[in-house]
Amino acid sequence: MSATPAAWPRPLRDRHGRVATDLRVSLTDRCNLRCTYCMPAEGLDWLPRDELLTREELNRLLRVAVTMLGITSVRLTGGEPLLRPDLAQVVADVAALRPRPSIALTTNGIGLARRAEELRAAGLDRVNVSLDTLDPDTFTRLTRRRRLPDVLAGVEAAVAAGFGPVKVNAVLMRGVNDHEAVDLLEWAMRTGVQLRFIEQMPLDAQHGWDRAEMVTAEEVHAALSTRYRLVDDRAERGSAPAELFRVAGTAHRVGIIASVTRPFCGACDRVRLTADGQLRNCLFARTESDLRPLLRGGADDEEIAGRWLSVVAGKRPGHGIDDPTFLQPDRPMSAIGG
Repeated sequence: MSATPAAWPRPLRDRHGRVATDLRVSLTDRCNLRCTYCMPAEGLDWLPRDELLTREELNRLLRVAVTMLGITSVRLTGGEPLLRPDLAQVVADVAALRPRPSIALTTNGIGLARRAEELRAAGLDRVNVSLDTLDPDTFTRLTRRRRLPDVLAGVEAAVAAGFGPVKVNAVLMRGVNDHEAVDLLEWAMRTGVQLRFIEQMPLDAQHGWDRAEMVTAEEVHAALSTRYRLVDDRAERGSAPAELFRVAGTAHRVGIIASVTRPFCGACDRVRLTADGQLRNCLFARTESDLRPLLRGGADDEEIAGRWLSVVAGKRPGHGIDDPTFLQPDRPMSAIGG
């Protein structure tokens, strides 16, 4: 039975009063890098093709999310979303929804140089590129691939295509690239992109994360302050994960995301959909809800929307990394989506 039009949209509200309006959608669990803090050198057991959501299934779920559940922002992630051959078509499908959500992409940048214009034309609004180092040898050590020039070319192409501001996400690791904080910021200012440092989170497939080895937001701020004065600009933060700082004397901003040491769970407005149709109410959730049986079993839109509402309603107040009972999710970041 279909609900009356007046019943929708209904907000994705959890029991703590937060409303999810930002949907993170993983398009694939595959990746063309093998970052040491994400997966082993040999990679992972990728999902079988028939378990991945098709473009049509994705479009239906996104239509339900936007038109029935109040989603206003969609971020396409992976794995590496540029590995999805129909990415531009997926973007165009999202751009055609009404009300139109904002559309963003998180990528490692490999292949972006040749696809930036196509994605912009399809309706993509924003791009985040992951880049942890400017040193070719360190890049190879971290990613196990010699692809730094491709990533830098992708960033330049995104800027040229008019994605503004292009955001670059960097994770500093102690004894590996933690000395590059200032170099990365100066490169970002020269290139015209907004740099965002992210604390390393316990989302590696090996479950080898060690908080003592994590470079904290406070340390990042201290390193940048050796060269520049940072002016607190966080009044505009809202539900955004980054604490923003303006580089004094310039128009440039830098963000610091303290996911571990200063969690922002109280203002979280995100919900996640994996490439195989699992709904997650938190990046660190230990449980998922499988939407594929509903999609492939004849469920109507109201039943799918109802499942979504119930999953978000059960969201915990925080990720609990500081709790002694904290356990990493079974899936690594590459399978969950950023």
